Amino acid sequence: MVGCGNLLRGDDGVGPILVRHLWERGVPDGAKLVDGGTAGMDVAFQMRGAERVVIIDAAATGSAPGTIFKVPGEELEELPPLQGLHTHSFRWDHAIAFARWALAEDCPTDITVYLIEVSGVELGADLSEPVRAALEQVIDRIEAEYLAALRPVVQDEITVEFTADGYLRLGAELAASRFPSDAVVAMVRDGDLWLVPLRGPRSGGLLLKQRNPAGDRSLLIREVIADREISGVFRACWDDEHRALRIPLHDEPGPPG
Repeated sequence: MVGCGNLLRGDDGVGPILVRHLWERGVPDGAKLVDGGTAGMDVAFQMRGAERVVIIDAAATGSAPGTIFKVPGEELEELPPLQGLHTHSFRWDHAIAFARWALAEDCPTDITVYLIEVSGVELGADLSEPVRAALEQVIDRIEAEYLAALRPVVQDEITVEFTADGYLRLGAELAASRFPSDAVVAMVRDGDLWLVPLRGPRSGGLLLKQRNPAGDRSLLIREVIADREISGVFRACWDDEHRALRIPLHDEPGPPG
């Protein structure tokens, strides 16, 4: 995933900002995120040897701000010529054309480009609301089409463990698939402990800490469950509607693992 654009110029920075949001969510094995900035030649060389490439950049076509354009690979055959091109005028299409010339057989053939129509590119401005909303949509598409298949698959039966010293332990597959950013909101509601994944540590919440090389995680949960004395292994379920892990605290626990 390559995000192109200038972070200093409002909506033109949507590509690098989107890549940073993806990074906060957690990058599965087999995927690589690149902040391409405005260095087109660097973007070209970052493609070397990749099986699939997704480029995200801003667009200024006159369409409504926040409009999303998806340019599939078969439409990328006719690209601008490189003759006479100045390095400061490199765009995503020039980067692909240059990569095909410079990398030859090492240039990926599966390339997709997402373009988001800008509202303004004033120096020092933040992302506009239409572009911010479009960014969220593109993130969801990239997660569904490219990253979800790389994340570990959680078994149908989910279990977690409460320890006597106030920690909640999650297995590596559960943590990687449902909490890739290692940041969560934890709350008790209607007799269940709810764990809601956050984008990253900057969003606040509690942190899942790695326990061992296998990738299991621990979360200090003592203050959340307050006066409840809970220990042992509990069944849990993933709530798709609320995008949260629910752990019924009234169930009888099993023995610690």
